[in-house]
Amino acid sequence: MTVEVARESDLDGLRKRFDAELAGFIDRQDPDWPDGAPRGVLATLRRFVLTGGKRLRPMFCYWGWRGAGGPDRREVVVAAAALELFHAFALIHDDIMDGSDRRRGEPSVHKVFAELHTKSMWRGDPASFGRNTALLCGDLCAAWADQMFHECGLPPEQIHRGYGVFAHMRTEVIAGQYLDLVSGVGDGSVASALTVIRMKAARYTVTRPLQIGAGLAGGGPQLHSAYAAFGDPLGDAFQLRDDVLGVFGDPALTGKSILDDLREGKPTVMMALARSGADRAQAARLRDLFGNPDLDAGGAEELRAIIIDTGALDRIEQMIRIRAEAAVTALADAPILTDARDALVALAGSAINRQR
Repeated sequence: MTVEVARESDLDGLRKRFDAELAGFIDRQDPDWPDGAPRGVLATLRRFVLTGGKRLRPMFCYWGWRGAGGPDRREVVVAAAALELFHAFALIHDDIMDGSDRRRGEPSVHKVFAELHTKSMWRGDPASFGRNTALLCGDLCAAWADQMFHECGLPPEQIHRGYGVFAHMRTEVIAGQYLDLVSGVGDGSVASALTVIRMKAARYTVTRPLQIGAGLAGGGPQLHSAYAAFGDPLGDAFQLRDDVLGVFGDPALTGKSILDDLREGKPTVMMALARSGADRAQAARLRDLFGNPDLDAGGAEELRAIIIDTGALDRIEQMIRIRAEAAVTALADAPILTDARDALVALAGSAINRQR
């Protein structure tokens, strides 16, 4: 099998169904919002969840269900859409921890509330208010994800099967986030960076959503293993592409600054490869520039040149190709229906051959 990109029209209809369910769920929370509590949180979260986003996790969950023989039905669309609320929780908290001020072309949630504090001329520190409020917003999204999943309308025994994977995914993501913090002060090796992306992002992007869908549909251990054989390498490739776009992408498409990861000193595989391939002069410049919070556009351009000259970018692209091919090869023998297999191959192409 070859990796082909799904046509946007093929993805758009399913994406609209997810968005409709998400909008409906969030709007139903409004009457239950406690009297006297400012409603800015609801409005901000509605905008954050519904504006932008590729909806990859719900899509993998949906096709994990379909691959297990589950029919197209609204209930599984609702359950899959709940994963987007969990994703919102992860993004909001990640932006706080990384100090990222933009997400999907708009101010990050903590930045929105910091600006509200400033405009309202409230007492105290705007940045602290923004961070604390965003933490609460992220926590609310995590709670909502749980609620939406359980209220999807599928029989309780089916929800229970899928929820076991969901619970494991949550623990895995948080452990991966902690490992990311540790790796930032650790050895910065390629092996360490690969472990972080597998736990923090790769599995919760592809493998676990597929397995949640399989669990909801009653898929057995053989199917769960097949989805892991496909999802783990594809999830790695997805995150490796994300790291490349974080440094070499077009901010107009990615919605994020190409300075953030470099200023933060984000311990990516690409930067580990650059360090391992650098000569003495390049290594010295990497130490000076990478992780410098005052890095400017000129310094970022110098870092990008070092990444290219050390061969790190070419090696990352090779790693992406190898993992994508391994994923699609594994899918060829998976015990799933043909239409699901075709959809997953197309989704794989869209996940790695992207500009945002």
